[in-house]
Amino acid sequence: MFFYFVGLDVHKQVIAYCVMDGAGNIIREGKVPATREALNAWVQTLPGPWHGAMEATMFSHWIYQHLRPYAAELKMGHPAQMKAITAGKKKTDRLDARTIANLLRCNLLPECFVMPPELAAMRQQLRFRRTVVRQATDFKNRIAGMLMGAGVEYEKKRLHGKKYFATLTAHNEWITKQTRPLLQFSRQQIETMEKMDKQLMKMLERQPQIARRVEALKTIQGVGPVTALTWALEVGTPARFRSIDNAVSYCGLTSAHKESAGRQIHGPISKQRNAHLQSALIECANLAPAHNEKLAQIHQKELDRGAKANCATIEVARRLVRYLLAVDRAYFASLGQSAA
Repeated sequence: MFFYFVGLDVHKQVIAYCVMDGAGNIIREGKVPATREALNAWVQTLPGPWHGAMEATMFSHWIYQHLRPYAAELKMGHPAQMKAITAGKKKTDRLDARTIANLLRCNLLPECFVMPPELAAMRQQLRFRRTVVRQATDFKNRIAGMLMGAGVEYEKKRLHGKKYFATLTAHNEWITKQTRPLLQFSRQQIETMEKMDKQLMKMLERQPQIARRVEALKTIQGVGPVTALTWALEVGTPARFRSIDNAVSYCGLTSAHKESAGRQIHGPISKQRNAHLQSALIECANLAPAHNEKLAQIHQKELDRGAKANCATIEVARRLVRYLLAVDRAYFASLGQSAA
């Protein structure tokens, strides 16, 4: 069957498109408003069955899900690799759409994984929960800072307990009338965010799509519900990883590697990573050796050979990725699904 190839350069308000045939001839190009109604009308004007592609941006996913039923095949381009391909002296929306269409036509598009919509919705909840926890921590630090600034003595481990905080601030003569409402407001925000945190965790743990998978991941000693949920919702499916090294790199646990004229340079941990998954794994790696004997041995081995504590923690995190990937693949295999 003859297919047309459509390149889409996606923006918040407008989408530039280019329609090519198999020989590379431009059939049509232009712009369409980035709304569902405009896209519905636009797809009706296409000359025939088509394959489409677009670059991954924060606006791309809803467009991808909306257009996928209309296309014979729809792909999402890897953003980092697409930047290198489209870099040039002249860069316009029209030229970008042409380039994407040409890459698709020649089967050279650097494709990236697209999260299924049901998992994407849960991932959004989990990332929102991370924001809630971060904001609660910020308010706790502000409370401690205001008390230290006022010269108020307190027990660090008990400070954020509800009863202790109320007793500490009730009739303390060193807390001024200007500072007291700030402390009370901060405490209210902490309680609200902690309540929201518990609600979000309950909602996610009870989701039937991932409940059994999370339980399987939690069988690894040292892996708790937050780490298991983060892995399941940020990874989507282990089939996206060609190898263990690919998974470790995606988690942001490998250093940047550059080579020129036979000289190799290893930099710090690369910033091309999934920051949410990296943060969860490193936090887990700090605590897991206390609950997992094998991880404790790995941590101690790194320290014995002269590695710094942070480097030893990263090595534990790398081993955690191996364990999580192996358990996840076994879980999908038990369901009769490929995860290789």
